[in-house]
Amino acid sequence: MQFGTLINYFRQGGPMMWPLLFFSLLALTFIIERWFVFNKAKVNVGEFLPKVRKALLVNRNVKEAIKACEQNRGPVASVMKAGLLRYGHSREDIEKTIENAAMYELDRLERRMGILATTANVAPMLGFLGTVTGMIKSFATLAEQGLTNPGAVAAGISEALITTATGLIIAIPAQLAYNWFNTKITRFVRDIETATNMLMETFIEMDSQRYGGGDAPEA
Repeated sequence: MQFGTLINYFRQGGPMMWPLLFFSLLALTFIIERWFVFNKAKVNVGEFLPKVRKALLVNRNVKEAIKACEQNRGPVASVMKAGLLRYGHSREDIEKTIENAAMYELDRLERRMGILATTANVAPMLGFLGTVTGMIKSFATLAEQGLTNPGAVAAGISEALITTATGLIIAIPAQLAYNWFNTKITRFVRDIETATNMLMETFIEMDSQRYGGGDAPEA
């Protein structure tokens, strides 16, 4: 479809096309922004967790485990680092720190998700509103001029159909993106839970080794 054709459709769609344009640009901007955020947050848990566990149990070095976290971006590494920095404190203190870090990372992942949800809900409503205004325009023209000016009647019908289609075209990708990002967030939450459970179990093993007569790990 040529750009000139799109401009023509935009003009035919009437005033409701402007808020629809705004929501389409808003959704596109945050879809791209969230994609970059989620892409940077990825971490291979299958490789990352054994590396941290080896640093703690084999090399007995907490600093090395923290360095491994710093070499990886994303919520899993950040939450793990928060827990490692509290090693030596009580279990309740470590768990509280991990919980706070997880909540902070989850908030970062969910940021601006409401914009996509709002776009997916509002865009079809704006399209239907354009449908109503377009049909009102058509019936008003029909009442004034009868069937002597079918082009004017068709213009209102065209406005109604274009705004409806535009609203759906905007809402469907926004809803798909929202669902996909939510799936990614759920996966991150599962990875965080797996990582933190592993970390707490490793701390227990480290303490049992220390109390069993082994050397204390380097802090």
